[in-house]
Amino acid sequence: MTSKTICVAQEGPANALALNKDNSQVVIAGRNVFKIFTLLDDRFEEACNLRVGKNLNLNFSCNDVAWNLNDDHILATAATNGAVVLWNLNRQSRSKQDHVFVDHKRTVNKVSFHMTEPMWLISGSQDGTMKCFDLRIKEAIKTFYSNTESVRDVQFCPQQPHTFAAVSENGHVQQWDMRKPERYFQHFTAHSGPIFACDWHPEATWLATASRDKTIKVWDLSGKPSCDYIINTIASVGRIKWRPQKKYHIASCALVVDCSINVWDIRRPYIPFASFNEHKDVPTGVAWRGNPQSFLSTSRDCTLYHHVFDDAVRPASKANPQSVALNLKHDITCASKVKYEPASITRQLSNLMRRTPVTNDDTFCMASSVMYRFRGCVREPNWFKTAAENYVLSGNLSEVCDHNARIAYDFGNYVVSKAWQVLKIMYTDPFEILQKSVPMALKEDVANTSNVVPGLTKSSGMEQSNASKQSSHEQDVKSLQGENPGAASGGDDETETETEAPENHIMGPSTNTETVLPRRPLLSDIPSTSRGDFIFGETEYEPVSLEHPGESRQTVMRMEDDDWTKELQKEAFPLRHEIKDRSPPPEQFPNHPPDLGENSTSVIVEDQPQLVVPVLPKSSPFDFTSMILDGLRFHTAIRDVQTTVSMLIVMGEIRKKLNIPIALQEHWILEYLDMLGKFKLWHVATQVVRGIYVWCQGCAHGGHINHMREWFNKNRQCPTGCGHLCEYN
Repeated sequence: MTSKTICVAQEGPANALALNKDNSQVVIAGRNVFKIFTLLDDRFEEACNLRVGKNLNLNFSCNDVAWNLNDDHILATAATNGAVVLWNLNRQSRSKQDHVFVDHKRTVNKVSFHMTEPMWLISGSQDGTMKCFDLRIKEAIKTFYSNTESVRDVQFCPQQPHTFAAVSENGHVQQWDMRKPERYFQHFTAHSGPIFACDWHPEATWLATASRDKTIKVWDLSGKPSCDYIINTIASVGRIKWRPQKKYHIASCALVVDCSINVWDIRRPYIPFASFNEHKDVPTGVAWRGNPQSFLSTSRDCTLYHHVFDDAVRPASKANPQSVALNLKHDITCASKVKYEPASITRQLSNLMRRTPVTNDDTFCMASSVMYRFRGCVREPNWFKTAAENYVLSGNLSEVCDHNARIAYDFGNYVVSKAWQVLKIMYTDPFEILQKSVPMALKEDVANTSNVVPGLTKSSGMEQSNASKQSSHEQDVKSLQGENPGAASGGDDETETETEAPENHIMGPSTNTETVLPRRPLLSDIPSTSRGDFIFGETEYEPVSLEHPGESRQTVMRMEDDDWTKELQKEAFPLRHEIKDRSPPPEQFPNHPPDLGENSTSVIVEDQPQLVVPVLPKSSPFDFTSMILDGLRFHTAIRDVQTTVSMLIVMGEIRKKLNIPIALQEHWILEYLDMLGKFKLWHVATQVVRGIYVWCQGCAHGGHINHMREWFNKNRQCPTGCGHLCEYN
């Protein structure tokens, strides 16, 4: 027996092959080749060429070939012209053709000899019939009508000699009894596409079927047909053959794409147990040599191979046990390899038993992996839908950002919530934020005061609070003038302070609460911690003068008053000594700043040495463009294109300053629209599109909103040239 892989080339491709009963010779047949080879230890030796003679007609063009299982000198072929040809190798003449059966009307796809009755030959044809020929009388003794378009394969059952199975192009399997040719006794649908081959298991009542639907199915036909195993392949399967002495192994050949011969373990249906990759084109036939360690194969590459199982490739050993996956919730799952060494375990057991371990090729190639899962920042799968349906994409920028940040925060997506808050801070007027925050803080102060003193109304509580603070300021002033700090203030002043309501608090006519009028924050609102010529008070919102604590805010210096210089003459206390300026003029200092020009302002204080107070010009606003770009690209990088597109739409005209390429913006928007379509959020997609695209309801033509606005500033007709007078507003 050959113990290595050998090959022989032919002048044409073979469509089928068959072995004789002792597996010492092989016959290959095709359209242009028909030969018999003897198998030697290291090579093939041609024994006979059956394609000889003067009349080389279509009877020599073979789809299939079968070797009689009892008589070594009898062969049968299925011809493409519908003939079934019988060959006798014992004929003395040069031509070995013995008889031609012409009972079929179309191409014959399969021929098969009975295993115990060597004179019975069955055929399956494209005409949808099966015929049983008796070689002794050289006639078709029985005809079986499948009522299908064509029969692709017929096989006798080894456990039930009078039963054979037939498979057809409509995906059906039929079981027939040779003694009852009128009708099949079992019929079922096995595949969704044509079945090209079938093979009975040599030991069990299993029938394997191969189909164009890229599956091999194993059916248990001991009772009601049941599919016990399904093997998934990468291409349509044209040939299958059970491996001898291996209950769960079966070999297969593909019709297209795959040039390998794969041996499958039906218990592991996705990765072949072994593969043989010697052929350069798709194989056309396979036959085992009576043992599980060697088999022969033919191919369209015009070669005949003898394969040794030791030379097989194990695809499972090359499978990658490491992988990574990402779901819609941004969860990451990864698998890493775990080393598995069954050889070391076998070696240890053999040392203990003091015997050589037996190699078992039935063992799976084991590979183990450890899987890890990392949760993303978005915990719920419906976050995308929730945000899309609840986001506001138009309106006041500050209010829109607050709304969208609240939506994200309520859902638990704090990262996106912060992003909206940052966008608001960057592009909202600070005075607008301060105008909203100051009255709110003032109301909270009033509420806290009324809660501390029971029975005290908001109005009286505020008045007493102001009075106590003003009294404290009087004591500070008197202390600076040398008076007794412990002396009490006059009763009249105290009464006046308590009863006089602050100017910025207006009492309602029918309620005891006060209405707070918003005002623009003043420089004097900044609390002072130093003792200087001017003290603006310790209260957070109410500045108080030192001379007249009870007076209203008009007596305090304001930067916006036109005659603020006159107020400088009203000092809280007279100067104790004359302040003499002995320092050189500012121009003589080496670090003296340059003249500030027209934007600078000088303040000259009367009755005192001249003091120049420069007022610096207003600084230009900070440019947040780079930060916004980084933020948008960050959300796109983490596959959160929803936040990126929503912010772009909310910014409106501001996004022009970002200098983001139009093509990139459109790419983000189209990706977001595609995701909205997958979630069937058509109404949200309409809002997104409406923000960047407009069209005329009259002619249905439209374009980008910026381009359309530019066009209709100078034109009235549709820019497409249809002549319609579009109205843009």
